[in-house]
Amino acid sequence: MEHDALDAGEARYELVISVDARRSGQYSDSEKPRMRERIYRVLENAFAQAGVVRDAVHMEDRGDGVLVSVPGRFAVTRLLGLWMVEVHENLREENGALIVPLGLRVAMHVGPVRHDSRGISGRAVDLTCRLADSTVARDLLDRERADLVLAVSDSLYVDVVSAGGKFIEPARFAPARLALKEGPVTAWFHLPGRPAPDIGPVAPEEPAAPVGGPVAGPAVPPPAAGPAVAADQDGDRGGGGYGDVDDEDMDDVEDEDGEDGEAPARYMAKGDLSVHQHNVYQQPVHIGRVTGAGPRKD
Repeated sequence: MEHDALDAGEARYELVISVDARRSGQYSDSEKPRMRERIYRVLENAFAQAGVVRDAVHMEDRGDGVLVSVPGRFAVTRLLGLWMVEVHENLREENGALIVPLGLRVAMHVGPVRHDSRGISGRAVDLTCRLADSTVARDLLDRERADLVLAVSDSLYVDVVSAGGKFIEPARFAPARLALKEGPVTAWFHLPGRPAPDIGPVAPEEPAAPVGGPVAGPAVPPPAAGPAVAADQDGDRGGGGYGDVDDEDMDDVEDEDGEDGEAPARYMAKGDLSVHQHNVYQQPVHIGRVTGAGPRKD
C-alpha cells in the first residue's frame, strides 16, 4: 500500500486483522509451504469476493499467519460481515480434501497504526495480535472442533458489532476477560455459523515470585466478585501499554519462566515492603508495586 511522503510515519486509524494458524508448530518443514499457500488463498480470495481491493490492503507475512491493516475508506462492517463469511466458506473448501483441517484464529481491532518501510506498528497492532493468540481463542477451536474463530476488541464490539448489520449478529458473540501483558481487557469471541460460544470461567495464572524471593507480609486475594480473567499466552508482538497498567510497572513483571510475559495475578501487600537479597536492596516497593529503581547488585 502506497503512502504519501508528507504523512509517512503518522498514525492513522485503520482496521487491524491478525490471522494465525492452529498448531503451526506441528507442521513439518515440507508441509508448512502448503499450509501458507492455503492461508493466503483463503484470505486473498475473500478480499476479492468482498470487493476489497487487494492493492489497498497492507499484508505482512508472519510465517504461520498474516498481519493485515485495512484503510478507513473500506467499511469495517464489510470486513466483519461479508469478508468473514467468505473466509469461512473458503476455509471449508480448503479443508474438504484435508485429513487434518487447517484452523485459523482471526482477531480484529480498530486503532491508530503507523506505517514504515518494514511494516506496521502501534498499540492497536499489539492488542490485535494478542487477541488472536489468546488462550480463549485457542481453546475454542479445540473444544468446539471448529476451523475458525473470530476475536474482536471490546471497543470494536461496542462501536460496530453491537449495532448488527449484514452478516453481523451480535447475539452470536460472547465476552471474556483476558489478562494480557499490558493489563486486563475484555474481548468478544465468535464461531462463524454457530451460536454464541459458551466461555466458562478461567482461573488466572499463579503470580510469579518477585526478584530476590517471596515478599514477606500478608497477601489479600482479589475480590471474588466480577468476571473471571483468562490468562493469555504472549503474542509475537510485544509492548504496547494497552489497558490501565503502566508500562514501567509491567516491565518488572516476569512470567513463571523468568522472562517478560503475561501479567500474572497480583497480590496486594499491606505496608511498606522492600525486596532485598544478601542485605542489598534491589527495588523499593510500596503496596505491592515497584515505586522506583533502586541500587542493583549484578
